[in-house]
Amino acid sequence: MSEALKEIGGIAQARFPDCAGELVFDRGEATLHASRDGLVELLTWLRDDSDCLFKQLIDVTAVDYPAREYRFDVIYNLLSLRHNQRIRVKLAVGEEMPIPSCFPVYSAAFWLEREVWDMYGIYFADHPDLRRILTDYGFEGHPQRKDFPLTGHVEMRYDEDEKRVIYEPVKLTQAFRSFDYMSPWEGSFNVLPGDEKAGDDQTEAEGNG
Repeated sequence: MSEALKEIGGIAQARFPDCAGELVFDRGEATLHASRDGLVELLTWLRDDSDCLFKQLIDVTAVDYPAREYRFDVIYNLLSLRHNQRIRVKLAVGEEMPIPSCFPVYSAAFWLEREVWDMYGIYFADHPDLRRILTDYGFEGHPQRKDFPLTGHVEMRYDEDEKRVIYEPVKLTQAFRSFDYMSPWEGSFNVLPGDEKAGDDQTEAEGNG
Protein backbone atom coordinates (compact mmCIF):
# COMPACT_ATOMS: atom_id res chain seq x y z
CA MET A 1 0.00 0.00 0.00
CA SER A 2 2.81 2.43 0.85
CA GLU A 3 4.49 1.75 -2.49
CA ALA A 4 1.25 2.56 -4.31
CA LEU A 5 0.89 5.80 -2.39
CA LYS A 6 4.51 6.71 -3.07
CA GLU A 7 3.82 6.24 -6.76
CA ILE A 8 0.71 8.41 -6.52
CA GLY A 9 2.75 11.10 -4.78
CA GLY A 10 5.42 11.03 -7.47
CA ILE A 11 2.87 11.27 -10.28
CA ALA A 12 1.08 14.13 -8.50
CA GLN A 13 4.35 16.07 -8.19
CA ALA A 14 5.05 15.56 -11.89
CA ARG A 15 1.55 16.47 -13.08
CA PHE A 16 0.93 19.36 -10.65
CA PRO A 17 4.35 20.88 -9.94
CA ASP A 18 2.82 24.18 -8.76
CA CYS A 19 0.56 22.45 -6.25
CA ALA A 20 1.75 19.01 -5.14
CA GLY A 21 4.76 18.90 -2.86
CA GLU A 22 6.43 16.36 -0.61
CA LEU A 23 4.71 13.10 0.30
CA VAL A 24 5.41 12.26 3.96
CA PHE A 25 4.73 8.98 5.75
CA ASP A 26 4.18 9.10 9.50
CA ARG A 27 2.85 6.20 11.58
CA GLY A 28 1.65 4.45 8.47
CA GLU A 29 -0.30 7.43 7.14
CA ALA A 30 0.53 9.39 3.99
CA THR A 31 0.35 13.19 3.84
CA LEU A 32 0.72 15.01 0.53
CA HIS A 33 1.76 18.61 1.09
CA ALA A 34 0.18 21.00 -1.37
CA SER A 35 -0.44 24.68 -2.13
CA ARG A 36 -3.52 26.65 -3.13
CA ASP A 37 -2.57 26.94 -6.79
CA GLY A 38 -4.12 24.05 -8.65
CA LEU A 39 -5.68 22.52 -5.54
CA VAL A 40 -9.03 21.81 -7.20
CA GLU A 41 -7.29 20.16 -10.16
CA LEU A 42 -5.16 18.03 -7.83
CA LEU A 43 -8.19 16.86 -5.83
CA THR A 44 -10.09 16.14 -9.04
CA TRP A 45 -7.23 13.95 -10.26
CA LEU A 46 -7.04 12.13 -6.92
CA ARG A 47 -10.76 11.46 -7.18
CA ASP A 48 -10.94 10.33 -10.82
CA ASP A 49 -7.64 8.68 -11.74
CA SER A 50 -8.00 4.91 -11.91
CA ASP A 51 -4.92 4.39 -9.72
CA CYS A 52 -6.29 6.76 -7.07
CA LEU A 53 -10.10 6.81 -6.91
CA PHE A 54 -10.19 8.78 -3.64
CA LYS A 55 -13.90 9.38 -4.08
CA GLN A 56 -14.75 9.90 -0.41
CA LEU A 57 -13.92 13.16 1.33
CA ILE A 58 -13.93 12.06 4.96
CA ASP A 59 -13.17 15.41 6.54
CA VAL A 60 -11.89 18.93 6.04
CA THR A 61 -10.27 20.40 9.12
CA ALA A 62 -7.57 22.84 10.18
CA VAL A 63 -4.86 23.46 12.78
CA ASP A 64 -3.84 26.87 14.10
CA TYR A 65 -0.18 27.82 14.62
CA PRO A 66 -0.36 31.55 15.53
CA ALA A 67 3.41 32.08 15.57
CA ARG A 68 3.86 30.93 11.95
CA GLU A 69 3.81 33.22 8.93
CA TYR A 70 1.33 30.86 7.29
CA ARG A 71 -0.79 30.42 10.35
CA PHE A 72 -3.12 27.58 9.41
CA ASP A 73 -2.80 24.06 8.08
CA VAL A 74 -5.89 23.04 6.14
CA ILE A 75 -6.25 19.27 5.88
CA TYR A 76 -8.31 17.10 3.53
CA ASN A 77 -8.72 13.46 4.52
CA LEU A 78 -9.50 11.26 1.50
CA LEU A 79 -10.50 7.61 1.24
CA SER A 80 -10.44 5.20 -1.69
CA LEU A 81 -12.78 2.29 -1.07
CA ARG A 82 -11.76 0.68 -4.35
CA HIS A 83 -8.07 0.50 -3.42
CA ASN A 84 -8.51 0.49 0.37
CA GLN A 85 -6.19 3.48 0.74
CA ARG A 86 -6.19 6.76 2.58
CA ILE A 87 -4.29 9.94 1.88
CA ARG A 88 -4.16 13.31 3.59
CA VAL A 89 -3.69 16.52 1.60
CA LYS A 90 -2.31 19.38 3.69
CA LEU A 91 -1.63 22.99 2.78
CA ALA A 92 -0.39 25.94 4.82
CA VAL A 93 -2.23 29.24 4.42
CA GLY A 94 -2.06 32.68 5.95
CA GLU A 95 -4.81 34.38 7.89
CA GLU A 96 -6.03 36.49 4.97
CA MET A 97 -5.39 33.95 2.21
CA PRO A 98 -8.52 32.51 0.54
CA ILE A 99 -8.57 28.86 -0.51
CA PRO A 100 -10.49 27.59 -3.54
CA SER A 101 -13.52 25.61 -2.46
CA CYS A 102 -13.43 21.93 -3.33
CA PHE A 103 -17.24 21.73 -3.34
CA PRO A 104 -17.26 21.22 -7.14
CA VAL A 105 -15.15 18.08 -6.55
CA TYR A 106 -16.66 16.76 -3.31
CA SER A 107 -20.22 17.71 -2.41
CA ALA A 108 -19.48 16.86 1.24
CA ALA A 109 -17.27 19.96 1.36
CA PHE A 110 -20.41 22.10 1.42
CA TRP A 111 -20.83 21.48 5.17
CA LEU A 112 -17.20 20.80 6.07
CA GLU A 113 -15.86 24.06 4.66
CA ARG A 114 -18.59 26.00 6.46
CA GLU A 115 -17.42 24.45 9.73
CA VAL A 116 -13.77 25.38 9.08
CA TRP A 117 -14.85 28.93 8.21
CA ASP A 118 -16.92 29.15 11.39
CA MET A 119 -14.28 27.71 13.72
CA TYR A 120 -11.09 29.18 12.17
CA GLY A 121 -12.15 32.02 9.87
CA ILE A 122 -10.46 30.45 6.83
CA TYR A 123 -12.19 31.73 3.70
CA PHE A 124 -13.10 29.33 0.90
CA ALA A 125 -13.48 31.18 -2.38
CA ASP A 126 -16.46 30.33 -4.60
CA HIS A 127 -18.22 28.36 -1.88
CA PRO A 128 -21.95 28.60 -2.73
CA ASP A 129 -23.09 29.41 0.84
CA LEU A 130 -20.18 30.18 3.16
CA ARG A 131 -21.74 31.14 6.50
CA ARG A 132 -21.58 30.01 10.09
CA ILE A 133 -22.86 26.54 10.87
CA LEU A 134 -22.17 25.86 14.59
CA THR A 135 -22.33 29.35 16.12
CA ASP A 136 -24.89 32.14 15.82
CA TYR A 137 -24.79 34.36 12.76
CA GLY A 138 -23.79 37.35 14.89
CA PHE A 139 -21.09 35.45 16.76
CA GLU A 140 -17.85 37.38 17.26
CA GLY A 141 -14.59 35.65 16.37
CA HIS A 142 -13.68 32.06 15.57
CA PRO A 143 -13.58 29.69 18.60
CA GLN A 144 -10.89 27.25 17.45
CA ARG A 145 -8.24 29.91 16.97
CA LYS A 146 -5.58 29.74 19.66
CA ASP A 147 -6.00 33.44 20.50
CA PHE A 148 -9.75 33.17 21.07
CA PRO A 149 -10.50 33.88 24.77
CA LEU A 150 -11.66 30.85 26.75
CA THR A 151 -14.59 32.83 28.14
CA GLY A 152 -15.67 34.10 24.73
CA HIS A 153 -16.64 37.71 24.07
CA VAL A 154 -20.33 37.61 25.00
CA GLU A 155 -22.64 35.48 27.10
CA MET A 156 -26.24 34.58 26.36
CA ARG A 157 -29.14 34.46 28.79
CA TYR A 158 -32.91 34.67 28.82
CA ASP A 159 -34.19 37.99 30.14
CA GLU A 160 -37.44 37.69 32.08
CA ASP A 161 -38.26 41.37 31.70
CA GLU A 162 -37.75 41.48 27.93
CA LYS A 163 -39.00 37.91 27.44
CA ARG A 164 -36.25 37.11 24.99
CA VAL A 165 -32.68 35.86 24.74
CA ILE A 166 -30.13 38.65 25.06
CA TYR A 167 -26.37 38.84 24.66
CA GLU A 168 -24.12 40.68 27.09
CA PRO A 169 -20.33 41.20 27.30
CA VAL A 170 -18.66 38.55 29.43
CA LYS A 171 -17.99 39.76 32.96
CA LEU A 172 -16.27 36.95 34.80
CA THR A 173 -14.10 37.56 37.86
CA GLN A 174 -11.34 35.02 38.12
CA ALA A 175 -10.74 33.89 41.69
CA PHE A 176 -7.07 33.31 42.41
CA ARG A 177 -6.17 31.15 45.38
CA SER A 178 -2.78 30.63 46.96
CA PHE A 179 -2.26 27.21 48.52
CA ASP A 180 0.17 27.08 51.42
CA TYR A 181 0.35 23.34 51.90
CA MET A 182 2.31 20.67 50.09
CA SER A 183 0.94 18.59 47.28
CA PRO A 184 -0.54 15.36 48.67
CA TRP A 185 1.38 13.49 45.97
CA GLU A 186 4.67 14.77 47.37
CA GLY A 187 3.66 14.38 50.99
CA SER A 188 1.38 16.38 53.23
CA PHE A 189 1.55 17.10 56.94
CA ASN A 190 -2.21 17.50 57.11
CA VAL A 191 -3.98 14.48 58.57
CA LEU A 192 -7.02 13.65 56.50
CA PRO A 193 -10.22 12.49 58.23
CA GLY A 194 -10.03 8.77 58.85
CA ASP A 195 -6.24 8.61 58.72
CA GLU A 196 -5.82 8.87 62.50
CA LYS A 197 -6.40 5.14 63.00
CA ALA A 198 -3.92 4.23 60.28
CA GLY A 199 -1.31 6.38 61.99
CA ASP A 200 -1.95 4.75 65.38
CA ASP A 201 -1.72 1.27 63.85
CA GLN A 202 1.58 2.12 62.15
CA THR A 203 3.02 3.51 65.40
CA GLU A 204 1.91 0.41 67.33
CA ALA A 205 3.43 -1.89 64.71
CA GLU A 206 6.75 -0.06 64.89
CA GLY A 207 6.70 -0.33 68.71
CA ASN A 208 6.07 -4.07 68.59
CA GLY A 209 8.93 -4.49 66.14
